[in-house]
Amino acid sequence: MEFYTDSQREVQAKFDCRPLADRLTETIIVDAIEDFHREFIESRDFFFLSTVNGRGEPTVSYKGGAVGLVTVLDPQTVVFPNYDGNGMFLSMGNIAETAKIGLLFIDFETPNRIRIQATARLVDDDPEMQRYPGALQLVRASVDSVYLNCARLIHQHTRVETSPYVPDAAGATPYPAWKRIDIVQDVLRPGDQGRADDEGGVITTAQYGEKLAAGQS
Repeated sequence: MEFYTDSQREVQAKFDCRPLADRLTETIIVDAIEDFHREFIESRDFFFLSTVNGRGEPTVSYKGGAVGLVTVLDPQTVVFPNYDGNGMFLSMGNIAETAKIGLLFIDFETPNRIRIQATARLVDDDPEMQRYPGALQLVRASVDSVYLNCARLIHQHTRVETSPYVPDAAGATPYPAWKRIDIVQDVLRPGDQGRADDEGGVITTAQYGEKLAAGQS
């Protein structure tokens, strides 16, 4: 199957880049994860996930966790967890509807990056769930393409610390401040309702904004 769409070809032609684009598909874009891809992917504790819904509307989400957040099961298969979030489930709903995803892995310290295009599905009882305590579901994705990407405009950053909200070995995680906001108390999941009083009390949206500004989530 042709890697590029007709519209992408038109833009390539406009800027005299079609030969370069073809060379890249010949040399760096492959349909299976190689060892050096796997080592990089499994060394990451976050990635960016792009999905698209049935109306063609895209969304991009930051996914964070422990090192090894994405596991390479074999050259054609990766898995990653769906953790508790804000209840919108935009990415997961899009996966259920269209299945097409993009994963962007970045090392800001080196810097370096790798992209994966894949076809994914949601699984509730996958045996690989044991890798991710606290996960609600697992995303199992079949690799369509994987490739290194130019890192020249990645601004170099130094890691400060791991998020305290990464689930521990038992799947436990601190209660997030947003679940204490007054306007969501009556619509939280049953297991979360009533917990705000025990976690510091109910707060307003403005108070939550102050916490975010102070680096408290």
